[in-house]
Amino acid sequence: MVQLEINGIAISVPAGTTILEAVKGSGIEIPNLCYDKDLTAVGACRLCVVKVEGFRNLPAACSTAVQEGMRVLTEDNEVVEARKTILELMLANHPNDCMTCERTGNCRLQDYCYIYGIKSSPFSGEKKEFPIDSVNHLIERDHNKCILCGKCVRVCSEVQVINATEFTDRGFYTKVTTPFDKPLDTDYCRFCGQCIEMCPTGALINKQIKGTRPWEIKKVRTTCPFCGTGCNFDLNIKDGKVIGVSANENSPVNGRALCVKGRFHTDLIYSPDRVTKPLIREKGVLKETTWEKALNYVAENLSRIKAEYGPDSIAALSSARCTIEDNYIMQKFMRAVVGTNNVDHCART
Repeated sequence: MVQLEINGIAISVPAGTTILEAVKGSGIEIPNLCYDKDLTAVGACRLCVVKVEGFRNLPAACSTAVQEGMRVLTEDNEVVEARKTILELMLANHPNDCMTCERTGNCRLQDYCYIYGIKSSPFSGEKKEFPIDSVNHLIERDHNKCILCGKCVRVCSEVQVINATEFTDRGFYTKVTTPFDKPLDTDYCRFCGQCIEMCPTGALINKQIKGTRPWEIKKVRTTCPFCGTGCNFDLNIKDGKVIGVSANENSPVNGRALCVKGRFHTDLIYSPDRVTKPLIREKGVLKETTWEKALNYVAENLSRIKAEYGPDSIAALSSARCTIEDNYIMQKFMRAVVGTNNVDHCART
């Protein structure tokens, strides 16, 4: 354990802990844009700079390990002025369209500008004018709003292990893009949406939720219906309609990770081909009925078939789109109630 002092408060943390990690849970807030607990620390945005006694410069808290006897100040005048300058430099080359940006109210750059009172940038010069990539129907990329934090690159490489994007060019023209600067495509991108989850600005947008304000959305926690893993996410609901999905970091199974189905395909709810009511076939024609009639119909026929032909004349076919709990109940019903081991699964084809 290492003993140190942060803002006059003595704390003890394991050796190797960074300053940013050391203040977690202490009530001290150190702003950051490029840091994430699940990614390697790169110190790219420099917004988390702090003052350390004996250091010649202001080190980045996300990538500086604690030392025995270290004395750290997180909010003195020098640190605050450095953070203000960093934010002003970011805004110098950032579109000033917060009023109409899709991430208004959910943008960390906007939040920190509000906290530090940055209304505009005193720096002027050439502006980036990259074209917006909106070719695919799931993710929109606006390079002009990218602050080059690299979180999308790292999550794609370190967590998803896909490497769909990387930094290209140099200096003023540096940007995060795909091989040969092509639009996002299924040839190399899995459209998991992890990059959207990590992006702190409006550079990456979920097109399903585009056109809504965060305060217009009601979030409802639920379990993904696409497989038995049991991933959780938040349904985004506006005017009584599900418009998309957001990951929830408190999900016990998956955290913020979702696959393309879980993140983008809740639109199946409103598919015209979806069966939404039970159907009973009468004289070769499927007709809508009530759940009570449908369940009674199934129970009566299962009982009849079992009595006439025996329990092994009945089999159950389960689905990977059911939860583990649903599948457990199904096989338990077949074995304990029907009395057969004829249980199979649609994935074993």
